[in-house]
Amino acid sequence: MNVETVILPKTENRTGLKVPVTINGTGFSVPGNRVTNEELSGFLDTTDEWIKTRTGIKERRFLEEEEVTSDLCIRASLEAIANANITAAEIDAIILTTTTPDQRLPSTALVIGEAIGAHKAIPIDLNQAACAGGIFSIVIGTHLLQNEQFNNVLVIGAEILSRVTDPNDRTTRVFFGDAAGAAILQKTSEGNGLLSWEIDSTLNDAVRIEGGGTVPLADGETIESSQYVKMDGREVWKMATKNIPSSIRNVIDKAGLSVRDIDHFLIHQANLNIVQAALEELDVSPSKTTFTVQDYANTGSASLFSVLYRALHEGKITEGDVVVFSAIGAGFVWGSLCLKYTQTDLKG
Repeated sequence: MNVETVILPKTENRTGLKVPVTINGTGFSVPGNRVTNEELSGFLDTTDEWIKTRTGIKERRFLEEEEVTSDLCIRASLEAIANANITAAEIDAIILTTTTPDQRLPSTALVIGEAIGAHKAIPIDLNQAACAGGIFSIVIGTHLLQNEQFNNVLVIGAEILSRVTDPNDRTTRVFFGDAAGAAILQKTSEGNGLLSWEIDSTLNDAVRIEGGGTVPLADGETIESSQYVKMDGREVWKMATKNIPSSIRNVIDKAGLSVRDIDHFLIHQANLNIVQAALEELDVSPSKTTFTVQDYANTGSASLFSVLYRALHEGKITEGDVVVFSAIGAGFVWGSLCLKYTQTDLKG
């Protein structure tokens, strides 16, 4: 079905929003340091073939030692601001989602705002949404834009996961990489922008970082080792392949559409096989999605921004397309968005 012939429901009837919100302007940044499977297999008990077969990953980027999370965020943010044709001074809020902030205090969102000149922006740090942070940040930013005094919200997803994976642990070191992505949220016309969202969760510690909080260290745990990601791969597979397709179906239904009405699917790049399993469950062709996991590995909350950025730059998403975003993160928390893409905003 031609999406332009679909009569979409009024936005407020489906979302509860009085003002519809769209994405206008994106940016993406990765370190220059490429780390191949061959490099890792030189000191880990693994091989290039095993990594590619199990994950689809060919290489990942690790941040240089002299840089921190905000450095990547600043570069991605400045690109998003330029692409949205606004200035940093016009940004009303910055929502940063990351599990790897520069430090526990002060706010990394505030560090970014000061660096880019977004001096009136409210800094908001989401530090525990993990890989689903892109979904959470867009939903929160959309609600901020219901205020008539807000016109531009900068959302950023960033992870420096090379700093929280054990260099000697093949069960985590090969899966993760570093990146930052950003987007500008703005108001748009009725029938466009965010059409529906779905967020859900269930408490499960299959992916966790045990240190840094008020819970005492376990017997035998050191301060250093407690800062590393621990992951039960089988449980991640089970939760992701169950909840991503279900969430996508639910968000499409909430938008009053069907799977065949969706022009493009943007799915968290945890693992190539997980994405392919979700598409098979939905009976969707791989041609209707975008992949970045082969180049960057799992970049956590940055991964949704990475596929959005690539899809836009490759012309896979164009004006008027209906796009579904979906991601699942540690916790577990997961969610999906359905959005009619338009760059037409209502500011001024």
